[in-house]
Amino acid sequence: MLFDLPLEQLRTYLPQRIEPTDFDDFWTSTLTETRAYPLNATFTRVKTPLTLIEVYDVTFNGFGGQPIKGWFILPTAASTPLPCIVEYIGYGGGRGLPHDWLTWANAGYAHFVMDTRGQGSTWRVGDTPDPELEPGNPQIPGFMTRGILKPDTYYYRRVFTDAVRAVEAARSHPAVNSHKIAVTGGSQGGGISLAAAGLIPDLSIVMPDVPFLCHFQRAVTLIDTEPYAEISRYCKTHRDKIETVFNTLSYFDGIHFAARSNAPALFSVGLMDTVCPPSTVFAAYNYYGGPKDINIWQFNNHEGGESFQVLNKMQFAQERLA
Repeated sequence: MLFDLPLEQLRTYLPQRIEPTDFDDFWTSTLTETRAYPLNATFTRVKTPLTLIEVYDVTFNGFGGQPIKGWFILPTAASTPLPCIVEYIGYGGGRGLPHDWLTWANAGYAHFVMDTRGQGSTWRVGDTPDPELEPGNPQIPGFMTRGILKPDTYYYRRVFTDAVRAVEAARSHPAVNSHKIAVTGGSQGGGISLAAAGLIPDLSIVMPDVPFLCHFQRAVTLIDTEPYAEISRYCKTHRDKIETVFNTLSYFDGIHFAARSNAPALFSVGLMDTVCPPSTVFAAYNYYGGPKDINIWQFNNHEGGESFQVLNKMQFAQERLA
């Protein structure tokens, strides 16, 4: 079902950006505070039945110096520092098990997978808790309204900061060419990729698939599917907090990060996507500040291009990270 704007309108869709005046100051101070803590990235070799890759259990300090888990995967034949793909995970999923992540190492890259704090109990197991910074505030079950009454306490402040530190952790490994770093992910992982792209000025490429966390105002009024519906249900109950909620979300909207990004980007969108509506994806894409292209999957919902898109991303990376 094509339910959003026609494709010709999507290609030029540029909604008004309601950006906080202190957006850059907020993120500069957030990262400065976190970088006061040592990164302390550790890579512990893990024995697995996988003979063509090396797997490392990663721990690094993210937001507030809190430990974040991940996987670091290398092709066994690697002899020189490799370009690295840093990957972020979709909503509710965790880092899973090493054999969940075979594509990029087998394509000849270092691959750094960041666990998402507090998640990993919905569809793939995770190992990183999210310490509550302000206990007692009500929230809708899930993560979209956790700490939503203030930008300082909002859940994605921690996650986006973790994402920046994940890139720094990947760059710290001697097997990684620190000048050739890509970020990617699907859905929530795509939204996190855009945040990383807006906060890290020297990435090589960005590959957000069907990105979530973009153009909140339209998303929560256009569809009633999860996870955006967590926000609308919160506002339905907390009628006096709507302005506060959207003020907080304005510090985390992917369209603002996209406008600050400069690395070559390959997006993807499903025109029948009822989870991350096409107009919200195109809003981020059309505002994106660097060279860009987008793969449009006409008859697909939130699954997007799946294996076809993965192949496109490998080709895109090969052309730009060789």
